[in-house]
Amino acid sequence: MSYIIKTSRLTKAYEGKEIVSDFDMNVKKGEIYGFLGPNGAGKTSVMKMLMNLVKPTSGEIELFDEPLTNTSYEVFRRIGSMIEYPVFYEKLSAKENLDLHCEYMGYYNKNSIGEALEMVGLKNINEKPVKSFSLGMKQRLGIARAIITKPELLILDEPVNGLDPVGIKEIRNLFQMLSKEYGITLLISSHLLSEIEQIANTIGVISNGRLIEEVSMNYIKEQKTDYVQLVSKDHKKACFVLENILNISNFKVIAEDTIRIYESEVSQTVISKKLIENNVGIESISKHNTSLEEYFLNLIQQGKAG
Repeated sequence: MSYIIKTSRLTKAYEGKEIVSDFDMNVKKGEIYGFLGPNGAGKTSVMKMLMNLVKPTSGEIELFDEPLTNTSYEVFRRIGSMIEYPVFYEKLSAKENLDLHCEYMGYYNKNSIGEALEMVGLKNINEKPVKSFSLGMKQRLGIARAIITKPELLILDEPVNGLDPVGIKEIRNLFQMLSKEYGITLLISSHLLSEIEQIANTIGVISNGRLIEEVSMNYIKEQKTDYVQLVSKDHKKACFVLENILNISNFKVIAEDTIRIYESEVSQTVISKKLIENNVGIESISKHNTSLEEYFLNLIQQGKAG
């Protein structure tokens, strides 16, 4: 199997405190890799090390099957990135900023500027200076700068930050197109788990600087379980009815007023009827299935417990 990114025991410490520890990441060629973790977990630090912006304390990084060293320069012609808040020459226009970037990268296809701006929805901005752009427009321009050279690998840190729901959907479609039509590999960090769930092939979950899970989205989808969620202030009475009248044992109290019922043979209608017959007050009852968000939160809790 061909990997675009491989790290081995990657570690970064500041003043003796490790913020990334023994980190082993494997990003396959052509996939969209969703990089998830709470704020401060170490996602941005890992991305900065991949881009040689921060030097590891120890461990190894391989990009395109070559070790990353202090003298690795040419490899970055094959990579587009946006890490943290994108910075521009504020008095210049979007086109002028992209033109300078192409000069810096040694990329001289001038048609690519218009193509990139159109891809991110910024084609009608004329010569407006970037200082007049909204946060969402600057995010779009940052993505345009990352993709303009048609890189083989994109490293994007919270790329849809500041975008409205329509913009998020447009950028999601763009990422899927870049992956499918151009074969670009994408490493994307995001706190919007529902977005990652829709586009990622693999997720990596980092907590307290350690990679606690690296798993395919197909595997997560196979683990999805249907359940009925019951919210009731009479949760003790509800548990009695479930166990002794409905003979349901496969349920879990997840909060003081919330119960999840995993017994698929008993319908929601039957559960509601028996609860009402036994004077159990129902705030709400609804059918769900487990999502990436729940999978992620369970992993984070397990990571903290470990």
